[in-house]
Amino acid sequence: MTGPREEYARLATLVAERRDREAFATLFDHFAPRINGYLQRLGMDGGSAEDVAQEVMAVLWHKAHLFDPAKSSLATWLFRIARNRRIDGLRRDRSHLIDSDDPILQPEGEEAADVVMDANNRDERVRVALATLPAEQVELIRLAFFVGLSHSQIADQTGLPLGTVKSRIRLAFGRLRKAIEADPRVDVDA
Repeated sequence: MTGPREEYARLATLVAERRDREAFATLFDHFAPRINGYLQRLGMDGGSAEDVAQEVMAVLWHKAHLFDPAKSSLATWLFRIARNRRIDGLRRDRSHLIDSDDPILQPEGEEAADVVMDANNRDERVRVALATLPAEQVELIRLAFFVGLSHSQIADQTGLPLGTVKSRIRLAFGRLRKAIEADPRVDVDA
């Protein structure tokens, strides 16, 4: 006499070897509601639990050949798949961890007009000062600060020695500082 464990293993073998629909229907009718209930007891909502239960049964249909009755019962195999699918879903969905009231997620208020005006003036002064530099220094400044390349990457890209890149950028900063400090609109003591 065989027990339910052996019977489920036999039905799984029929699904694996013959795509036996009747055997699958019997297994589905038995396991799908139990997996659904198990997932709901673990805290999943009804709709999600039903979806995962359907996925687990689809795994049985498509991958029954992977089930090894010598290693575990069919119930253990299916419930392990369900548990793993639930864990995978939790890892993918981290939206419940986000607090929408967190200040960092709130949009910044509009900047005051004087702050915007100061930033625009500063940007204009830097543009004017950059225009006084030789083209090769402007290019190195662009690569370093606007493109974000390291000095080594700039050397590789331009074919210049690393020391030359560093000294040209240092020279460019010296010239920029002098040009900005010479601008009467700039308060260098502030």
